[in-house]
Amino acid sequence: MMNTTDTPKTLLEAIKFFANYENCKHYMMKVRWPDGVVRCPGCNSGHVTYLENARVWKCYGGHPRPKFSLKVGTIFEDSSLPLEKWLPAVWLIASCKNGISSYELHRALGVTQKSAWFMLHRIRKAMQTGTFMKLGGEVEDDGTFIGGKARNMHKEKREACISGTGGKDKTAVMGFLKRGGEVQATAIADRKKKTLQSLVKSRVAAGSALYTHALASYDGLDGSFFTNGLENFWSLLKCGLKGTYVSVAPYHLFRYLDEQTFRYNQRKVDDFARFLAVLAHVVNRRLTYKQLTGETM
Repeated sequence: MMNTTDTPKTLLEAIKFFANYENCKHYMMKVRWPDGVVRCPGCNSGHVTYLENARVWKCYGGHPRPKFSLKVGTIFEDSSLPLEKWLPAVWLIASCKNGISSYELHRALGVTQKSAWFMLHRIRKAMQTGTFMKLGGEVEDDGTFIGGKARNMHKEKREACISGTGGKDKTAVMGFLKRGGEVQATAIADRKKKTLQSLVKSRVAAGSALYTHALASYDGLDGSFFTNGLENFWSLLKCGLKGTYVSVAPYHLFRYLDEQTFRYNQRKVDDFARFLAVLAHVVNRRLTYKQLTGETM
């Protein structure tokens, strides 16, 4: 975690603080080069010089693209928006309990709604855990369905999207919660016994006390029926999806799960600490627009 004597504590302070490029530069340099030695992201050479007017470094490693900015190699790469807008956006999505919509961000930062939507998905990329450690101790395991309620849809859309009852035409998600600790959540193809039990074995350490939902697919697992903690997490997730984002495509659902999981796991720290936790993972997690929209993998 970075240490500095001049740190914002509130949203208003953050917006004012990061309106100054030098403050943005200070934080990003700590993220990129924690040892204080600026290195070229292309060749890792430390033989570089800073061009202050252009706000870029020049590498003398003798390769085709010698100049690089603070954004190269991060989720901010190839964005025309300055760090003075990006860092407040990181603060907003990390600190807002139920998230922030692209329309809200577009109005707050003065960017287009399309740009705001892309920004939010890039930041969610930095919120991904990346790897999953098996949870131990007392672990709750529960699932739910994510999808629009039929009564909230126009008749024509309802007829096109809803072809059954219950979880039909909705996306199934599964979660694991270490009591008093972190939560993990993922979208799943189905709730069949093989799928669920395989996931349990990959996410829960042997010998843990498992608390599951009373579903036939869990038959054979040694568990008790008590999942109040996860039910609270699902409630928070659905409040954000329905109240803030309104409509989420199944293709992008895992990104919103990453966001809510991150926020839940950081619930015991303040907004500044959450901001730093996201910023610490912006490097080497580039997401292009084509990847985001499924045009390329």
